[in-house]
Amino acid sequence: MILRTERSDARAWSPEQLAELFSEGFPAFITADPVSREYVGRVREWFADLDLLLVDEDGVPVAGGWGVPIRWDGRVDDLPSGYSRSLARAVEGREQGVAPDTLVICGAIVSPSFKGRGLAGRALGALRETGREAGLSRVVAPVRPTTKARYPLTPIDSFIRWRRADGTALDPWIRTHERLGAEILAAAPASQTMTGTVAEWEGWTGLALPESGDYVIPDGLSVLRVDLEADEGVYQEPNVWMRHR
Repeated sequence: MILRTERSDARAWSPEQLAELFSEGFPAFITADPVSREYVGRVREWFADLDLLLVDEDGVPVAGGWGVPIRWDGRVDDLPSGYSRSLARAVEGREQGVAPDTLVICGAIVSPSFKGRGLAGRALGALRETGREAGLSRVVAPVRPTTKARYPLTPIDSFIRWRRADGTALDPWIRTHERLGAEILAAAPASQTMTGTVAEWEGWTGLALPESGDYVIPDGLSVLRVDLEADEGVYQEPNVWMRHR
């Protein structure tokens, strides 16, 4: 399949061109991360060169991926806590004049009808190459394991050790990264923290939340903790730090 790599802002894409690519998207509660909301506008403006699309012969985007540049000394202890703090470090580093040396791959997406063709790996590869050309010698990713939602009560530290009979990771998204040579560095149990009122969480999840306590929610990688007295729900999304180089 012949694809070319373009920056997402290289041209104006019509809603029809992007409709399928983003048709499966992420859970609605992902937008409830206040740290991400604070920084994502500057991320999109300042790091557009790391927001890429793979485009087919007909000019239709079929996959994409994006990341941010940060300064990281190579130690696990110096990693951001996860996705949200990666955005913060990238933005604050630029504002403070800190030269980045590491690409953080923040996400990748493939059109549903093109899944199973290795396009996620190609999107990750394009990001890695773009980072290399930008002088970012290291590449890491706070990976969102796609099957963790089936095991929301399992601690992420345990989940990342689960392997299939052939020795490869149980989770297919972790497996994709490993096939590209990445290795697991550490769990990121609070990669993102989403907060909202009880009514907002009922809207996001489609569940009634009649009393305080922990709830398993659709597409949640961990549980939602509800406090009726405070009128608040808090959900911490676990990821897995992986290093590509």
